[in-house]
Amino acid sequence: MSSVYKINKGINKPIEFKGLKAQYIAYLAAGLIALLILFAALYITGVNMFICLALIAILGTILFMWVYRMSDTYGQHGLLKKLATRSIPEFVKSSSRKLFTDLLKR
Repeated sequence: MSSVYKINKGINKPIEFKGLKAQYIAYLAAGLIALLILFAALYITGVNMFICLALIAILGTILFMWVYRMSDTYGQHGLLKKLATRSIPEFVKSSSRKLFTDLLKR
């Protein structure tokens, strides 16, 4: 008696949806939710419907272009690496060499 098993060939690969990789899917989803809330707020305050739609369409296009450009530029982990480089100091100031000479003794 033989069993047929499907092999999942996507193991250890990042999540990808229509070219978006990893965390950029969440960024796009959060941006779309923010646009939905903005549309509702503008509509409730009485702004003309066509102005609301035009504004949301323009902002939505900008959001899609921005997220796709970040995904293509930085990839899966690149954006986090870029943000991490901001916390690296330009130089380390030391008034004595004792720290470095003690490294050799260990």
